[in-house]
Amino acid sequence: MKGILNLNNPFFRFMNRVADLIILNLLCIVCCLPVITIGPAITAMFYVTLKMVRNEECYVIKGFFHSFRDNLKQGILIHIIMLFISAILFIDLYFCWQMKANISLCKILIGLFSALSVIYLMVFIYIYPLLARFSNTTKNLFLNAFLMSIRHLPQTIAMLMLTVIPFVIMFSNSIILDWGLLLYALVGFSGMATLSSFLFVNIFDKYTPKTEHVARELDDVEIETSVFKNLQPTNKTSKSEDSNTTE
Repeated sequence: MKGILNLNNPFFRFMNRVADLIILNLLCIVCCLPVITIGPAITAMFYVTLKMVRNEECYVIKGFFHSFRDNLKQGILIHIIMLFISAILFIDLYFCWQMKANISLCKILIGLFSALSVIYLMVFIYIYPLLARFSNTTKNLFLNAFLMSIRHLPQTIAMLMLTVIPFVIMFSNSIILDWGLLLYALVGFSGMATLSSFLFVNIFDKYTPKTEHVARELDDVEIETSVFKNLQPTNKTSKSEDSNTTE
């Protein structure tokens, strides 16, 4: 009986994690509503899920808003850039589909812009987790996101499938769509972020020092590699998190 009521047993730990993901999902959705803050909201969500996967101490609400606040400006800038690029790609693809005069040229352009759209998705998958995990310039974040997505192509393909396939399944049937929207409203986005974070942790560990616990104590630690630019692990722990950890 004591084992059943023990809050540290696997069932209660699992339910606690589900509750955390529901809260995190709702926080992300609410903070995405102004549209302009989608970037910081996604970044904050990955900040929390990366810590969850690493089994690091993190309070969902405090950790989320700590990252949201710290990455607000850069997250908004990245989101605006990504939004601008997506608009250009959409307009280009739309006009290519409308072209009737030169069918061969149309097919070439559609293939070109489709390939660019795939690259866009690859960068989109990496850019916000990178912002959550590393302190860097916006230019280097985009560069590193592109290079990592290519270098770790199998993981990138897996995360692309994880992102795209659920939507394809959802929109294949109206009943599935209703249940899918409900699932996404509860835990969909944070759940996908958590699954992706298992892959991101293994990827990012290749670009962080083995003595990371020492690096975290330094504000000016920069990791230089021959390809990736200034991969500096974030030294971002809110005062509220610190106080709660020491209690």
